[in-house]
Amino acid sequence: FDLERFPEGQLTALTDDEELDRYTYMVAGCVGEFWTKMCQAHLPEMENLNIADGVRFGKGLQLVNVLRDVGEDRRRGRQYLPNFDDYQRWLDRAVEHLDAGWKYTLSIPPAQWRVRLACIWPIWIGLKTIARLRAANPLDPNQRAKISRGEVYRIMLRSLCAVRRDGALDAEFARLRESASRR
Repeated sequence: FDLERFPEGQLTALTDDEELDRYTYMVAGCVGEFWTKMCQAHLPEMENLNIADGVRFGKGLQLVNVLRDVGEDRRRGRQYLPNFDDYQRWLDRAVEHLDAGWKYTLSIPPAQWRVRLACIWPIWIGLKTIARLRAANPLDPNQRAKISRGEVYRIMLRSLCAVRRDGALDAEFARLRESASRR
């Protein structure tokens, strides 16, 4: 897709919201779909996972990557956002997709805590990244919004302590979501 859509040597943007949505599906939404089907096929207690939420989960993670890399991508001639003026709206959309990912995560039985952690970590890291992006200059490729290794370790520790308790997980998710939401 990238090789066909973005000719070498000129800045090209995706045409519209649907094209960006299709791109995020091709890169990561399909992974959410595949992951869901694999879990349903091999873990009977996860047969109720919602495929649409799994797709949105993957799309949300990819959208965070797109939003984080706007400056570097533009330098390389690629603009995944159809309209850069809508940057804040796309941050909002990423949060909404991660909301679906959170619903998906909490539908995983607490006994499957390893699978839960595999979902919790990228959502919480994504929300922290979005919070940074809200305050950053997205066009500056030298000012990449990135959370520290220490923050990742704290996320891992908090989630390990709460992974089997939905209320504790929800409280931390709400705190992170609030910091990622538009102020």
